[in-house]
Amino acid sequence: MVILIMNIFKYKFNFINFNEYLNYNLVFLTTKRYKSFNNVPGPVSLPVLGTLYQYFPIIGFYRFDELYYNGLKKYRKFGPIIREEMVPGVNIVWLFDPKDIEIMFRCEGKYPLRRSHLALQKYRLDRPSVYNSGGLLPTNGPEWFRIRTAFQKGLSSPSSVKHFLEGSDQIIQEWLNVVEEFSKKPNVDYLPELSRLFLELTGEAALDVRLNSFSKDERTKNSRTSKLINAALETNSCILKTDNGPQLWRKIETPLYKRLRKSQEYMEEVAIDLLSLKMSLFNERGKDTPLTLLETYLSSPELDFKDVIGIVCDFLLAGIDTSTYTTSFLLHHLAKNPTVQNSLYQEASKLLTSLTSPVTSDVLQQAIYAKAVLKESLRLRPISIGVGRVLQKEAVFSGYSVPPETVVVSQNQVSCRLEEYFAYPEEFKPERWIKNNPLYKQSHPFLLLPFGHGPRTCIARRLAEQNILVLLLKIVRNFRIGWNGGKLDSKSLLINVPDGPISLTFFKRLK
Repeated sequence: MVILIMNIFKYKFNFINFNEYLNYNLVFLTTKRYKSFNNVPGPVSLPVLGTLYQYFPIIGFYRFDELYYNGLKKYRKFGPIIREEMVPGVNIVWLFDPKDIEIMFRCEGKYPLRRSHLALQKYRLDRPSVYNSGGLLPTNGPEWFRIRTAFQKGLSSPSSVKHFLEGSDQIIQEWLNVVEEFSKKPNVDYLPELSRLFLELTGEAALDVRLNSFSKDERTKNSRTSKLINAALETNSCILKTDNGPQLWRKIETPLYKRLRKSQEYMEEVAIDLLSLKMSLFNERGKDTPLTLLETYLSSPELDFKDVIGIVCDFLLAGIDTSTYTTSFLLHHLAKNPTVQNSLYQEASKLLTSLTSPVTSDVLQQAIYAKAVLKESLRLRPISIGVGRVLQKEAVFSGYSVPPETVVVSQNQVSCRLEEYFAYPEEFKPERWIKNNPLYKQSHPFLLLPFGHGPRTCIARRLAEQNILVLLLKIVRNFRIGWNGGKLDSKSLLINVPDGPISLTFFKRLK
């Protein structure tokens, strides 16, 4: 302490250096109060096996496709911070306290690090003639920053995505006609139809092309759109399993890696074909015609053709499944909660005077209840269990010092269903997000993060939210929605996927 006081006088004339020095020493002096990383509670790790034995079928306590229930079990047993060695020597820290989750994001720096989609990264880096990098999802450091900075133009703000609004509204109106036809059939699973909708929306936004996903010809098993939808599902099904475990696919082509490779080869083939067609017509466009998103990428001096191939494949991979599953759970919640659905219909009928009225930017601005409905659905059924980062410096979570290079994963879905943070946490109550409502209570800003946070937040978040809100308003304006299935839960295939059919019923409104 004497040395610290002496040095305070030494730095008193340099305010900036003084504050840096004082902060450093205060951290140093209090470090001994922090508990050791080795003392962080968690499942017992065995030599060679790590904690993987606890995930074995039949005998295991956890399941790879039940990340939410895994997290809830661990939280109840070990508390708000947990250390786990799935593979010996490779630590993962799970965080449940929103204050700790905030610290994780505050430590991420200019180039946030993540460890995911590793097999996808290998596939792309093994093909330098096609790709410059592993893409937005697995790439880290300055290369990630380069492509992120270039590709977020036209997507990062609410005003920029308004350019997609008219086209999205038209596609969704067409899809509602499909729903009306399907509503006459018994026992329809609407999950494939939602996949076709969001593939069509993604195709127009990312590729400037209508893929005709709703047509009869495209509904065959071997059509281009059917194979694209299956390729996205197959890739997402492989990612989590290849990220965890011994990663033998780095040395030999395992069956799992082969499935991922084949699905990516097809997505890549389609992306190259469509991009080549676009480039051949690029010089024929009118000089006064505003650039589309894809044309902006193709004309950017910061990007080349290989960069654009990667982002188009990323859009196809992430844009179809994430929005499809999010909307599936959203419609299920509405079908199971008729009072909420009726309140939403009252708002929709006020904002959309007829069944075919377009959703404009003014309509979206006034759609307060619709936004609350979406937010509440994302609280209960977010896109994924949470967000992962690799620490770039030492951090302290719940009193434990965690060293750099440790993988840290937030457990937002579990936290968002705890009574200490939300009243009636298992109930679907959109009113909790509307100010001046008796149920409203300001929550911690790092509890609900369905699209992530900070520099690595989902690049297409604004567009995804806009598309879902347009669909939400128009579908409730046109139909009364019912549920014809059993209990619906989720399984984890990197992202949360419905564990059963989306057995909705649609009853056409007359006006």
